[in-house]
Amino acid sequence: MLRRILKLLVFLVAVLAMLAVAIIPAVAIVSIISSPSSGKVQVKLGSPVELYYGLYLWLHQDELQKPLLPAGTPVPFTVYPGESPYSIAERLEEAGIISSAKLFYAYIRYNNLGHTLEAGDYALSPGMTIPDIVNVLQHGRPREITITVPEGWRMEQLADYLEKQGIMSAKEFLAWAKVDLWVERYNFLKDVPEGATLEGYLFPDTYRLPFPASPQDLITRMLGNFEAKVTPEMRARASELGFTLHQVVTLASIVEKEAVLPEERPLIAGVFLNRLRKNMYLQADPTVQYAKGYNKATGRWWSPITIEEATSIQSPYNTYLNLGLPPGPICSPGLESIKAVLYPAQTDYLFFFSADGSSHIFSKTYEEHLEKQKQYGK
Repeated sequence: MLRRILKLLVFLVAVLAMLAVAIIPAVAIVSIISSPSSGKVQVKLGSPVELYYGLYLWLHQDELQKPLLPAGTPVPFTVYPGESPYSIAERLEEAGIISSAKLFYAYIRYNNLGHTLEAGDYALSPGMTIPDIVNVLQHGRPREITITVPEGWRMEQLADYLEKQGIMSAKEFLAWAKVDLWVERYNFLKDVPEGATLEGYLFPDTYRLPFPASPQDLITRMLGNFEAKVTPEMRARASELGFTLHQVVTLASIVEKEAVLPEERPLIAGVFLNRLRKNMYLQADPTVQYAKGYNKATGRWWSPITIEEATSIQSPYNTYLNLGLPPGPICSPGLESIKAVLYPAQTDYLFFFSADGSSHIFSKTYEEHLEKQKQYGK
């Protein structure tokens, strides 16, 4: 009932506003507004026209502060020179970026922001609120997108994400993620076997890209970031340990998938290095998960494995069946996992298992390992 009364009031104010424009433009009355800086409701003195738009915004303040979708793929949008605010509002609604052209226009008109909107190309998302969109359009920023690549993603995961976000084709990205296309430009790739992919070298981080972006745009940034973060000193350290950089990145990728707690990375790296020295199988579950690939049943790339799978999946990446390191990395390791391999904890540990899904229990002998598993009900 209250909302109906308020809507009627808005209608009456609209009539009053039209009369005021023609007869009493100087009348000042109390008005409700939406602040352009915060989008929150405030109160001020203003004209009947301001009261109309203020009441309209107040009635729709929830919609004003709520994006059309919880999240959305960036959409290219152009504001043309001399374009009116209402034309912009209509095209935003048509593009599926906002829910209401009228609400967008009311926000612009009431806060007197029409003259502040700059012509240009933008990347807008239905996951943005109207105040967010107005803020972007005021600053004339070029179209760009931000991509965050987490540690531990395999290359296909990234490609799938890029395609689902409407950023680029997964197939096209994977076609460009070949070592042979980049080795002449980036010397650190010289140890990677010919014909291999860039698995492990697409450095996990947050990247800003032009929109639309090409695979070359992203891969150039990721390889450049790897080159900057994995310093010459770190590469020299790999040589001191008797490893190639490719071997370090490969082991670091396994550590990345095994470790949950940051402080355990050097311990886990130490275990694997000890096993390599003793010519033991690494028996790292993530390598089998990598070989297993995407699980349609679970919709996951990294599904838990059974002991039967560990001993039956035929792949050079299966470290239950193959001695030494797998042929290459299984994911993109973060800097801390790479450092853990270069500077491992010096222990006699040869075994570990997950105690609670995060922390691990370490042992020096197989008998000790079995006994601790019993203690933890494993």
